[in-house]
Amino acid sequence: MGPEWAFEVKWDGYRLAIHVEPNGVRILTRGGHDWTSRFPAIAEAARQIGTTAILDGEAVVVDEEGRPNFSALQKALGGRGGKRSADEAILYAFDILYFDGHDLTRMNLEERRHILEPLFGSDGAIRLSEEIEADGAEFLASACSVGLEGIIAKHRRQPYTPGRTGDWLKIKCVESESFMIVGYEPSSVANGGIGSLLLAAYRGTAWQSVGSVGTGFDAGEAQELRATLDKLKTKRPVVDVKGKGIVFVQPTLIAEVEFRGWTDEQKLRHASYKGLRDVQDNSAVFKMP
Repeated sequence: MGPEWAFEVKWDGYRLAIHVEPNGVRILTRGGHDWTSRFPAIAEAARQIGTTAILDGEAVVVDEEGRPNFSALQKALGGRGGKRSADEAILYAFDILYFDGHDLTRMNLEERRHILEPLFGSDGAIRLSEEIEADGAEFLASACSVGLEGIIAKHRRQPYTPGRTGDWLKIKCVESESFMIVGYEPSSVANGGIGSLLLAAYRGTAWQSVGSVGTGFDAGEAQELRATLDKLKTKRPVVDVKGKGIVFVQPTLIAEVEFRGWTDEQKLRHASYKGLRDVQDNSAVFKMP
């Protein structure tokens, strides 16, 4: 990659749009849900901008070493379907789409960053996602070595275009995506536990099995998952998977999963469970190419 590309840390949390309007602040998820009440500290910091704006950023909860922790964010929000306010969450702002009555989306990234950067510093409930001047490969290696999820490469000369256009590239240390839980295999050693979760991704508007995940959750989490999934049992599975003892469930719970790539059969390799995403977050479920 040449000098036309800028690099940032890939933050491991929830992508949000912060709308600062004359009559207040709205915090919207990628699926269009209003989560203003769930991020009160971020909303209050946004009010301090003092003019109209739309920010693009990622809400995270960081650990003692300043690294984003997805599981901690989930717990702060009260888990799946929870309604808690995550007062400890902060927003890393990495783009600005609108400011002081002006649409900025036709400006290139460099011009938008010029407007964004003076608004926020390195502390507070909203912080600037810093642009890192470094060789991309070296920056990725450094990010991976300290336990970050990866980096983002962004083309400096392009306008803001939603969706996957190739102007923003995710480069991950370990792949991480969201998949729908469509069933489970009971544990063969722990009564009331789970051996593995059956996962699916979107293929168009239908579901496609992508394999299973059997690591990353402890005995307590496995029992909680099973208790919740048992309330979602169905005799009409959304994927055609064969196996002894499989319990199929309605596609309701979304798991965040780390994995090491794909097999030739389009199944996840070396998958590890990270936590549940919110029940409203279907827009985050992985879509097969």
